[in-house]
Amino acid sequence: MSDPRDNVQQEFLAEAQELVEALSRDLLLLDEAHHRGERIDPALINEIFRSVHTLKGIAGMFGYKHVGAVAHALEDLLDDLRLGRTAIGQNLLDILFDSIERFQSLLTLEDPQSPQEEAGVQHYIAAIRSIGIEEEVEDGDPIDKYAIDPAVLGVLTEYEEHRLRACIREGLRLYRLRASFKLMSIDDSIEALREKAQEEAEIITYLPSMEGGNDDTIELVVLLAARVPEEELNAHFESRYGSIEAIAERTHLPTLPPRRTSIPVLSMRPPSEDDGGQASLRSVADSVRVDIRKLDHLMSVVGELALVRSAVNRIVDSFKNDVTHRQSSMDLDRIGRGLERQLLELRTGILDVRMVPLGQVFNKLARIVRQAAREDDKQVRLVVTGANTEVDKLIVEELTDPLMHLVRNAIDHGIESPEARVRAHKREEGTLALNAYHKGSNVVIEVEDDGGGMNAHQLRDEAIERGLLTAEASQELSRQGMLDLVFLPGLSTRSEVTDMSGRGVGMDVVKTNILRLGGMITIASEQGTGTKITVTLPITLAIIRALIVTVAARTFAFPITAVQEAVPYVPNDVHTIHGRNVITLRGETLAICDLGQLFGLRKSGGREGRFVVIASMGHRKLGFVVDELIGQDDVIIKSLGKSLSSVRGFAGATDLGDQKVALMLDAPSLFTEYFEGPDAFRALESRP
Repeated sequence: MSDPRDNVQQEFLAEAQELVEALSRDLLLLDEAHHRGERIDPALINEIFRSVHTLKGIAGMFGYKHVGAVAHALEDLLDDLRLGRTAIGQNLLDILFDSIERFQSLLTLEDPQSPQEEAGVQHYIAAIRSIGIEEEVEDGDPIDKYAIDPAVLGVLTEYEEHRLRACIREGLRLYRLRASFKLMSIDDSIEALREKAQEEAEIITYLPSMEGGNDDTIELVVLLAARVPEEELNAHFESRYGSIEAIAERTHLPTLPPRRTSIPVLSMRPPSEDDGGQASLRSVADSVRVDIRKLDHLMSVVGELALVRSAVNRIVDSFKNDVTHRQSSMDLDRIGRGLERQLLELRTGILDVRMVPLGQVFNKLARIVRQAAREDDKQVRLVVTGANTEVDKLIVEELTDPLMHLVRNAIDHGIESPEARVRAHKREEGTLALNAYHKGSNVVIEVEDDGGGMNAHQLRDEAIERGLLTAEASQELSRQGMLDLVFLPGLSTRSEVTDMSGRGVGMDVVKTNILRLGGMITIASEQGTGTKITVTLPITLAIIRALIVTVAARTFAFPITAVQEAVPYVPNDVHTIHGRNVITLRGETLAICDLGQLFGLRKSGGREGRFVVIASMGHRKLGFVVDELIGQDDVIIKSLGKSLSSVRGFAGATDLGDQKVALMLDAPSLFTEYFEGPDAFRALESRP
């Protein structure tokens, strides 16, 4: 039995990671707004403050001293930022972004109070403290411009007073909104008002009104600032919340009024230090964390139930011609169909729980883009689409490293320096696009840059020079084949090596990792225009649609996502090019491979009555000769175990019921074995 303390610790680490991810996401928005010269949304600053504040609280509860110390220093800095005592600048942004890596490192320590980390933590805290507070120098107080009741000014918090001044400086008009709320639903009503207001205005504070209200309702006066005139603001709120009136500007400056009174205030301000993080780690009714291994087990149970359902079907079929059991057979058949519907719903539900948005990976990549661009002294704009595209959590966890290398390569090798881009008549700022979308039962991720592109002939020459390709074999390569050489170990078109990439040990590893996930990777590039790398992966590794086939009395399963079509095998249509068997299908020459011979199940073949399963991986196609086509089925893939996991060509096994087990073919590795074996670059690719 697991120690409950370990479970609580894991719960803390999971929540801490979520807070760090939220912090990272919001910092990227802040950085983007700052560099575009846009108005910084105070709500965004508050969200960043809230994440750090909560992290500080829960870190203290669980003894993560270093995390708590860093968060406390950042909280002070962010409080100065919220209150306008310091301004957003490059140094401040760098400090905030450094905190992401710092938190992630400290959260992985076996000893959360490790004394070895003390010096580094204190050095970082000193850097945070070095961000100075800016003294404001201006003539008069902007607040004095408006005829605001001194009693109202007296109850404003320091933050509210700062936001009031900031809005006036930005030229926003001040308004007073009187609104009545039902006491039973006041929280929901105020949140709805806040969401409605943020489209056109900023709410400064809420004050209880001395007028109106009864036992069931409360009337509030809302002080807000907006750029639009009173008529537009009234139209925006559609009179749902009450009357809106503009606060008059003063014609002359008054003497300073006293700032504190005893009037109570209903404050809807950002969190203070009072809760100490206690609001976190609480039971949340609509959210629960689930260990992915438990979902794997549930999916396995669903698979076993499906096999039981198949067994029931066979029993029902055996009774169909028996008149004495016809009614029982019909009842069982009806119950079986209901069971099948429920199993499908259960399976779909489990798959939905496993899905997470790719935005989790894209947020990490955005930090890499920022860091790499600064280190290379380049200007790079990141464009992300499809961040909400969902994929299996196990795939997301394995995707970060391959995509990180692709992004680093795009910045280091692809996008030119600002000077080089100007000479090429391009904008100084390069563009790196991350795009994700679903395509059938796959997810497609594109990493595209508008840089200098790849020199295919240079790649070919480099491969020959390094002994990775013979001059004779190079004559057979198409331009696409030359580009694919970049996936060979140790090949690079750049002579210089950077800390970020370009050490010649990257793209081959990227491809290996993608293939291991049952996916494929392709590259398209035009010199002077840019490069696009496309990664295609199954949406989930838990269950897939498969084409069941037999070869030499053995049963195999093809992932249907890799299958394009199946055609009859005609021995007389087979001819040989460069030692490879090929067929011509609708004017296209396709290489074919006999699976029985490939797996050593037979020495030769050639009889009619077989089939060719045409599979595709990117721009390549390959035909696999099989004996029979059994049909399609949804299958759950089970591991072959550690001893067989390294066997190429197989992704796992699946139970088909009726005591039949099929080996799941790994299409990407079969393609690699065929096209990139000892004679890889003599292999025939699809030709029109």
